[in-house]
Amino acid sequence: MRDMVELQLTINGSEYRVRVEPRRTLADVIRDNCGQTGTHIGCEHGVCGSCTVIIDGAPVRSCLLFAVQFQGKAIRTVEGLSQAGELHPLQHAFVEHFGLQCGFCTPGFLMLAASILERDTEVDEETLRQELSANLCRCTGYGSILEAVKSAQAKMRSTSEGAN
Repeated sequence: MRDMVELQLTINGSEYRVRVEPRRTLADVIRDNCGQTGTHIGCEHGVCGSCTVIIDGAPVRSCLLFAVQFQGKAIRTVEGLSQAGELHPLQHAFVEHFGLQCGFCTPGFLMLAASILERDTEVDEETLRQELSANLCRCTGYGSILEAVKSAQAKMRSTSEGAN
């Protein structure tokens, strides 16, 4: 039997104890060992972005990294976007603005956009365009994705202003 390592991963605030081969990617462990199947695996080369998750506030391509690198880190997947049964403003906006078609790329776009907007709700449209271009979508043509993110941005901005 191959060498196995014991890991304790924190995903969406829950602890997962897993026993895996050191060569297993974070994407595979999140899906196969922790049951968080919202993280999609597309190209497995870090190009498409469908495997994007947020680690300690930063977006990462989980197909390129080993799970053993993330013990003690806060991992957030698309399942962690909604809170107390309420959809995240991005999830609402993707539905309202038709920011998805087949849905395969959607979790990666949601996580990338969440990391951008949670860092800075004042980010300008050109920066949004540039940062969102890191992920690939074969269905929507990106216009509806950008509109959804801008709509969520406005909602998140007004919510944060209302809290002050």
